[in-house]
Amino acid sequence: MTAHSSSDDLAIRDVIQIYFDCMFESSAEKTHSAFHANAKITGVLGGALQEMSVSEFANLVASKQPSPKAEGETARLDIVAIDIAGDTAVARVRDDYLGSTFLDTLSFLKTGEHWEIYNKLFYVEGPAG
Repeated sequence: MTAHSSSDDLAIRDVIQIYFDCMFESSAEKTHSAFHANAKITGVLGGALQEMSVSEFANLVASKQPSPKAEGETARLDIVAIDIAGDTAVARVRDDYLGSTFLDTLSFLKTGEHWEIYNKLFYVEGPAG
């Protein structure tokens, strides 16, 4: 791994942490910080296809009050893999949110010097824990 990709790896990990914190802290601001403005959040929940814009996802995240952090829930974020190719990257992360374990595939785009999540595909693995 080159020094360049090593710094990109760290930057992507920072964005993944902001992404997790947005949900754990119910923060719309952090949601917008982690995602590209045109990003989509997509997956199947309760047997139905869910497709959200960043604003819709930020509103959903912010509506969870009190936040999981305030409720004293255990934070769980596992970075399964990160694969960087130039100004694009894909990360697989496993996290617990709202009583479920999610396996998320996050695609990233580097614009200038800043990495942002451009797409999120989520899969519900089962109950959290």
